[in-house]
Amino acid sequence: MKRRRAAASRPRAARLVPSLLLLTLIAAAPAAADSPPLAADLHYAECLATSRQNPAAGLAAAQDWRNAGGGFPAMHCAAVALFGLARYPEAAAAFAGAMMQERPDLRAGALEQGGQAWLLAGKPEAARHDFDAALQYTPIDPDLLIDRARALADERQFAAAIADLDAALKLAPKRADALVYRASSRRQLGDLARARQDVDAALKLAPDDSGGLLERGNIRRLAGDAAGAREDWRAVERLAPKTPAALSAKDNLAALDAPK
Repeated sequence: MKRRRAAASRPRAARLVPSLLLLTLIAAAPAAADSPPLAADLHYAECLATSRQNPAAGLAAAQDWRNAGGGFPAMHCAAVALFGLARYPEAAAAFAGAMMQERPDLRAGALEQGGQAWLLAGKPEAARHDFDAALQYTPIDPDLLIDRARALADERQFAAAIADLDAALKLAPKRADALVYRASSRRQLGDLARARQDVDAALKLAPDDSGGLLERGNIRRLAGDAAGAREDWRAVERLAPKTPAALSAKDNLAALDAPK
């Protein structure tokens, strides 16, 4: 998809997605009461490792294992492989089905992974449904609340996103990412003063965070501080070259320098 240039008055925001697109995928074993023999545990671990390192080979191995009766661990291994192959809708469906007979925390983890896959597929509504379901199992999980806030923001439900981020920050007040996401949502609603407070707090926790610097540049530009915006966006290009944040900063700088 081609990137659009941002208008000078509307700096390009960082997408509310993880700073690293390589997600951490769970490899938890089943509940102790139902634990399979050690050989099956090793098979599971080997399948997951293969799926991460060579997704095509991992998918083939997982499918063979499932056909041989591998059950939910084989389904989860296939989901990890599908994610690695960027087959995100299929991965999301596989994650949703993989752990539904396991204990609640594993169900929540699988649903969260499914939601992450839907976000990368550009389907925030489907992602939100998975995060909603995961929160039924672990309702005070700050990671899940932040995930759902990202989905809500992608749906342009900024007030609802802020509510989730408020809840997440009560549970984990030093989460710089949550502060940056809340700053972005507040900026979208025109609340530049509180957006600036959030991003300044985030950058105190993580001074070199490219997402925070990009967002502060956006806020500065809208507040009329073109020099400050330029400083932040150049810092993003220097600190995180060849990342989505750097591409956004480059676009914003080009718009800032374009003839009026």
